[in-house]
Amino acid sequence: MNDGRAACKLRSVIRNAENSEFLVDAEIDEVPAAAPTRVSTRRGLVYLGACLVLIGLNLRTVFSSFSAVLPEITADAGLPGWAVVVLTTVPVTLLGVFAPLAPLLARRFGAERVLLGAMAVLTAGLLLRPLDLPGAGHVPALLTGTAACGAAIALCNVLLPGVVKRDFPHRLGLMGGLYTTAICASAALGAGFTYPVFHAAGHWTAALWFWALPAAVVLLLFLPLALRQPAVRHQLQVEGVNVWRSAVAWQVTVFMVLQAMMSFSVFAWLAPILRERGIDGGTAGLIVSVSIALQMLGSLFAPGIAARFADQRAINVLVALMTGGGFALSIFGPVDLVWLWTGLLGLGQGSLTAVALTMIMLRTREAHTAAHLSGMMQGVGYGLGSTGTLLVGQLHQATDGFAAAGVLFLVVGALAAVFGYRAGRDRYVEG
Repeated sequence: MNDGRAACKLRSVIRNAENSEFLVDAEIDEVPAAAPTRVSTRRGLVYLGACLVLIGLNLRTVFSSFSAVLPEITADAGLPGWAVVVLTTVPVTLLGVFAPLAPLLARRFGAERVLLGAMAVLTAGLLLRPLDLPGAGHVPALLTGTAACGAAIALCNVLLPGVVKRDFPHRLGLMGGLYTTAICASAALGAGFTYPVFHAAGHWTAALWFWALPAAVVLLLFLPLALRQPAVRHQLQVEGVNVWRSAVAWQVTVFMVLQAMMSFSVFAWLAPILRERGIDGGTAGLIVSVSIALQMLGSLFAPGIAARFADQRAINVLVALMTGGGFALSIFGPVDLVWLWTGLLGLGQGSLTAVALTMIMLRTREAHTAAHLSGMMQGVGYGLGSTGTLLVGQLHQATDGFAAAGVLFLVVGALAAVFGYRAGRDRYVEG
């Protein structure tokens, strides 16, 4: 590529990153091409946009709401140690397991109907997980409901960005920003409001059931719009290089795995870590909520900064070390400075997640390869990324504390810096 073409590509990537146009279309290989969602008026388009943003606002509450009242659930439901570990690990694992199914279902039923079905499953899972089944207790319902939620979120994770990109090609900056902010806000709301709901209602089951309400509202709002869409079967037309044979693709994917290990550990374990350090439940939830809110700030600016450099080695290393160090300091650092440690963690994690996703566009030359790399990153990244929550739970069970987990995060942060350095080199995914 000559210097002129390279400069044009860099300017394009900068604009894309700043406008949230790194949203990848999971339907890009479909023949015929997936048509935009049918709406008859401008008001209908606004209604569609609101529905998509509201779907995003329900995609992380299942993770952060459970951890916010984990001590209360464990004590009241008599959760064994293995159940706690499984409940914090399975939903993240299922994000990777079900991600490859989303494009297949979309080709058969249409993305809108799959999103509708996913929201129905998510609502059912949220209603199911607090149930106390006669003769069985809470554990079976918690496991089944949480698994259903993880599967539903996996489908939405894959399809929602492409629908946003397809239906709002001239408003990607606005819609991409609203969509990504809604997902971060979802985690923050689950962390910040679950314990107050528990305190007001007097029982953890009410605090978990509360989050089925917004999911059910979105389901009802999206129902008539999704059912009006015509059913069109699509064929798969594979284009782009084979990302599974690319060393660059694997470097980017391992970078994604390591950031996912830390990201979902924040949702699952930061509140219990803070409460074990003597912070009350309400304050711990507020701290986690603010930390996640700071992730929004990091994710807003990091892609544009990353794309302005010829390579991204420096920023990848910096944000990886910020995240691992912030997590470890939240465990080892003075409690009086906990807001500082969790703030550092939030800024680092938001930036780390954003630059990992931005690597999809920066390390590929065309859209089909970007879509395939995105699928690889989500399947492997979320599937193996769940080992972070698993290891934290196992270490806590084995040592009766979180000190070993603090060491783990230092190691994971260092490894993320190494693979971020390699993924950040100015190279492209080749077959």
